[in-house]
Amino acid sequence: MKRRRRIISIMVAILVTVAGCFVTLVGPWPTYKSSFEDRPYYKEALAVIGRHRQRSSHGSPVGQFEAGWGSRSITPPIGTPLAGFEDRQGKPSKGVHDELLVKALAVSDGTDTAVVVGADMLIVPENVAELVRAHVSQRTVLTANEILFNASHNHSGPGAFAPGFASRAFNGSYDPNIPDFLARAFTEAIVEAYHSLEPAKMMYGSVDALEYIRNRTRSDNPVDSELSYMLVEQEDGDSCFLVSYSAHPTVLGPDNMQFTGEYPGFLVRRITEKTGAEAIYIGGAVGSMSPRPPDGGDSFDRCRAMGVALADKVLEAVVDATLFKDKVDIASIGFPIKLPPFQLRLNKNLRVSKFLLPVLGIDTDGWMHAVRIGDIALVGTPADYCGEISVDLKSWAQNHSVDLWVLSFNGDYVGYISPDKYYYDKDEKGGYGYERGIMSWIGPDQEAFTVSLITHMIDVLFSESPENL
Repeated sequence: MKRRRRIISIMVAILVTVAGCFVTLVGPWPTYKSSFEDRPYYKEALAVIGRHRQRSSHGSPVGQFEAGWGSRSITPPIGTPLAGFEDRQGKPSKGVHDELLVKALAVSDGTDTAVVVGADMLIVPENVAELVRAHVSQRTVLTANEILFNASHNHSGPGAFAPGFASRAFNGSYDPNIPDFLARAFTEAIVEAYHSLEPAKMMYGSVDALEYIRNRTRSDNPVDSELSYMLVEQEDGDSCFLVSYSAHPTVLGPDNMQFTGEYPGFLVRRITEKTGAEAIYIGGAVGSMSPRPPDGGDSFDRCRAMGVALADKVLEAVVDATLFKDKVDIASIGFPIKLPPFQLRLNKNLRVSKFLLPVLGIDTDGWMHAVRIGDIALVGTPADYCGEISVDLKSWAQNHSVDLWVLSFNGDYVGYISPDKYYYDKDEKGGYGYERGIMSWIGPDQEAFTVSLITHMIDVLFSESPENL
């Protein structure tokens, strides 16, 4: 009898231990609802932003504006998985429809320099960004603070670029050769841009392109329909366009197995064909924003039609461009941030354990970046940043005489950033859906947290003294 009780006690102890380990390592854990203002990670981020103003030279008299650009192919070997759609199940690619590129635009005011990088990729993953920063620092004086990464959010670009379950599900099995290949191409484009800096002038503007974008999550809500552009022209007449829009490059679906730059690729090629200029595309606030391509033809026909239509809007807007400037203030601030605690919800009250992060391939930090080019603020976020939030941010910036471009995928990835007011809303199936469910990782104050950092960065980059903060 005693032996039987002992065996039962041991079995109970084992079960309790196993259950405890499971809950600790997998979950469920209770969800949190607290705010961020008093948290160390937020105070540390504000301190970093504040210190930047003390060491920056912006606001001082500026010299001659300079610009340069560079480009490299990032088309991987056929057979490399495509990134973006889980339904592809990591299958190998079958061909190349058009070349994938990474392009870099370097700008300088004679004192400060910044580089904006645009790639035909789903995201710019952290491992690639870190490699590029290290390589570039060995060949130039550029630092991480001066390189703003961006991806078009191309769902037909190179996959296999990062380890972890989450990346494997959407981008195929990890191949360490891919991030090395990408980092070399990024580095060469950036170094070429930096070494080709020449006296130049710039102008910018935007046009509305409402007919090519829709809100896929809340159909009656706002969309960020602004098609923003900047044109730089060197003294010898060579020129480069920088263009941004917020519609997902998902005109093509998971059935496409060829590498292509999607509608942004057609957009930049159209500009080059019509003007001879280089053209760089950077993805905007793509969260919740889907494309609305013209009808007719197959998927590639619609891709082409959308890219051409957007390019033509830009070209029509710059026909009478006379507002060029040759003296503009350049400033840049980029820094790693600690994030709010990981929160992948199972339901309103329970979440997955943070100890699953290494398995998922998700970490606890991110990156924020802002580049000032005259009156333009390019703000890079490490996420699918929601276009609804972008609309409000742009309105705020306009009231401060700043032309704000809200961008995504700046060298890290922390999921979707959606409006806080919808965090607890459930969909028709009783869940939180894709953007606010499985792809929402940093809690109920994700909008407020990131908006605060963005507005502080803009305040610093456009203030003349620290007291203006």
